[in-house]
Amino acid sequence: MSKLTPLALATAAVLLTAAPAGAADGTVGQRETVCAQDLFVRVTAPHGAWMGTLYRGQTFLVEQGGGDWVYGFAYGDINRRGWVQNGWFC
Repeated sequence: MSKLTPLALATAAVLLTAAPAGAADGTVGQRETVCAQDLFVRVTAPHGAWMGTLYRGQTFLVEQGGGDWVYGFAYGDINRRGWVQNGWFC
């Protein structure tokens, strides 16, 4: 039986805690549920001006994207189209 080195254990710990349990990328055409505690919605582009915040349990219809950011319609208090960081959906 092999022993794990301290570096291997540290690497495994980082990989297991990088995102909330169950968090996933959004799928184009799907109305996704936000898994993050809060998720900023940007107006014109990724990293652009802040428009509002989606909170855990609110939904976002993914219309474009699939990389680090996705564009779509933010339901809840915002009810407008914008960009959110990908990878924070349940």
